[in-house]
Amino acid sequence: MTDSLPVLYSFRRCPYAMRARMALCLMGHKVRLREILLKDKPEEMLAASPKGTVPVLVLPDGEVIDESLAVMEWAVRTGDGPLVPLTDEMRALIAENDGPFKHHLDRYKYATRYEDTDAEEHRAAGAAFIMGLNERLTGGGQLFGAEPSFADYAIFPFIRQFRIAEMHWFDAQDWPHLHGWLAGHMASPLFTTIMQKFPLWKETGEEVMFGGDYSPATSSGE
Repeated sequence: MTDSLPVLYSFRRCPYAMRARMALCLMGHKVRLREILLKDKPEEMLAASPKGTVPVLVLPDGEVIDESLAVMEWAVRTGDGPLVPLTDEMRALIAENDGPFKHHLDRYKYATRYEDTDAEEHRAAGAAFIMGLNERLTGGGQLFGAEPSFADYAIFPFIRQFRIAEMHWFDAQDWPHLHGWLAGHMASPLFTTIMQKFPLWKETGEEVMFGGDYSPATSSGE
């Protein structure tokens, strides 16, 4: 029965929600996905998590997990798939991504939202982090070896956002390993699956039975 499945509030284009959806899929979880708009958040989501950010995972017993890394860790801990728990080194790299790099990404991509912000300075600071990733990728093609890890899935949606800000500039940079890594993840069946467009739950009442076999199918909501 669908009532025994977790509910996932998600916004398709949010990188935090992207990495949560990827982990849930990879680890074989099925959820009742409720697609939302951040400018029109449903009351049910805000009741579960008043901070109003995605992802929000509501487990059948009522437990709420409303941080993307925590959703990923729950998926790894309780699922059956290729991801293994975070190492300290992975956690440190993700913290650098989520902290300083995200700070520069926001002020580069959305410079007009911040006072006295020099977008080029923040682009340069973000590029320094990306150059470090490019060097790391020379080893095996992924951030921690030959196979994608928890860290690859946690970080790549944010590098994708950085590229979107100025794609011609980004693609012209001498980051051969990084470009190949990013293109590979963006072209993967997993990313294609998690980036499908779904009906807005608040408008339609339709949930999506999402995950597990990578073959989402729409069903009526509660």
